[in-house]
Amino acid sequence: MERRAYFVSFAIGIAILISPGLTGAQTPLISGLGGNAGYGPNGQCLSPNDDGSSRAINITPYFPSGLRFFDRTHTQLYLNTNGNITFSNPVSQYTPEAFPIADEPMIAPFWGDVDIRQTGGSCMGGAGVTCDICEPCHNPTENGVWWYGESGRMIFTWDRVGHYSCENGQRNSFQLILTEVAGCGGAGDFDVEFRYNRCEWEVGSASGDYNDDGRCTDADVDPFWGDECVPAQAGFDAGNMRDFVSIMGSLTRGIHTRLCTMSNVGEPGVWRFQIRSGSVVCPDAGAECDTGLQGVCASGRTNCVGTGTECVQDVSPSAERCDALDNDCDGSVDESPESLCPTGQVCESGTCLSPCFEAGCPTGQVCLANGRCIDAGCEDVTCPAGERCEAGACVGACEGVVCPHGQTCRGGLCVDLCEGLTCDDCTACEDGICVPRCQFTSCPAGESCTEDGRCIETACMGVTCEPGTFCQGGTCVDACTGAACPQGSECVMGECVPMRMPEPTPDAGVAPTPDAGPIGGLDAGGNNGEPDAGRLTGPAPRGATCACSSATGTGGRSGAALLFIAGLLGIVALRRRAR
Repeated sequence: MERRAYFVSFAIGIAILISPGLTGAQTPLISGLGGNAGYGPNGQCLSPNDDGSSRAINITPYFPSGLRFFDRTHTQLYLNTNGNITFSNPVSQYTPEAFPIADEPMIAPFWGDVDIRQTGGSCMGGAGVTCDICEPCHNPTENGVWWYGESGRMIFTWDRVGHYSCENGQRNSFQLILTEVAGCGGAGDFDVEFRYNRCEWEVGSASGDYNDDGRCTDADVDPFWGDECVPAQAGFDAGNMRDFVSIMGSLTRGIHTRLCTMSNVGEPGVWRFQIRSGSVVCPDAGAECDTGLQGVCASGRTNCVGTGTECVQDVSPSAERCDALDNDCDGSVDESPESLCPTGQVCESGTCLSPCFEAGCPTGQVCLANGRCIDAGCEDVTCPAGERCEAGACVGACEGVVCPHGQTCRGGLCVDLCEGLTCDDCTACEDGICVPRCQFTSCPAGESCTEDGRCIETACMGVTCEPGTFCQGGTCVDACTGAACPQGSECVMGECVPMRMPEPTPDAGVAPTPDAGPIGGLDAGGNNGEPDAGRLTGPAPRGATCACSSATGTGGRSGAALLFIAGLLGIVALRRRAR
């Protein structure tokens, strides 16, 4: 039978660097649920144990229709110490095995060798036992496994748990949340959320961690037996040897930090999935994909369409700009470089360069042999495609960009990733991803659910703002506030739009004759790189102290005399400069 694997990809636009030594808290866990630790009433937890499980937990008080998971509907489950729940039998296996596994439907936020025997500085409890739910004397304050249930929701928490054997030097804190999808989909449909708050270990010593530091390293390969170190696994398994979902990076080094710092919904440490008609729907929604187009149009995201996906481009073709990108998606970059920059400049390597005048280049720039000013440090720098050099460093088109409210930088443009996407009746678009509508889940504290299925600030409910503004704290705020648009654009009415280049206006007086300067048609004097005043009108040259006019006009005798005098003064100035 053909094996079907769905590998969950990481959401686009997550600009997070993974640090192998990450130990700090990430997303907060849901708490306030009662009990000693706040993760469930006393008695709804596991006794101190290694590789143990709960008794069968009846889930019909919380999910009357049961949970339809792949090809079966379940009315009970087992909470296993080693980071997972199962539906058919308890599972004590501590070293994770690659999905799929026969006859054991499983949802595993972190299948690894959890050990919760270490309490109060001593290692207590039995190993390899099937323990009952806690007695009052065994309700832990940490290093515990809890469960909580309410109508339409169950939460399973592994609270600051250590790893085998009784090691508490590194701790992990994570949750599995099951939520009924009432009124959306069929009976037994539900949503799954993995939340990771603390990620300090990925393996126990019995799974190949011979250094007992909770991590797989080269030193962990046993020279005699040749055993391999096996890190944790996260995902879903139908138990039919065919259908499964494995989060990318499972069973490889660093999986613990990836789970804590990455996401499939754009929120580090949070992973969400939809179970519809028994199957995990569109597990790679929001992942990067190639549209097959050219230039900036090649970048896209997978979007759910029924039970499959389609690749939707992030950016549509636009006018070519000087940014080292193929903006119009025709296969060429920065074509017609003279037309992409202000008068007198030319586009080279994604940057508009000015000519080097006698007065030199602006502060922070140097003059190249070809007569152009460039940022100091960029003289010998060649940047990869799509990047340009600034102050000696290669930067991307979205480097330093802060888009207006509701937009994200893609391919040097600020775009609304939800524009053009169509989500089904059960989901709404957030940051380019179709996520469960808040009518079927819940909103965070201080937010309320709108008719279109999105959560907004409660203070903004019923507030209507003018175009170019958005509601914040109950008040309409300019969407351009704090925005830093991509190079060559400015924020207007909540949108980053191309800056308008001033059109030169022919001077009404002297014919356009190039002067005697070193660059034809440009002043050799102290005009700071501006076009000659005899060809184009513009701001007065640096150092000018007066502006003269004539009642008879520039074509009259008085105007001619003034021009003659100005010419003489210019000749004197040039001779003095030459000396």
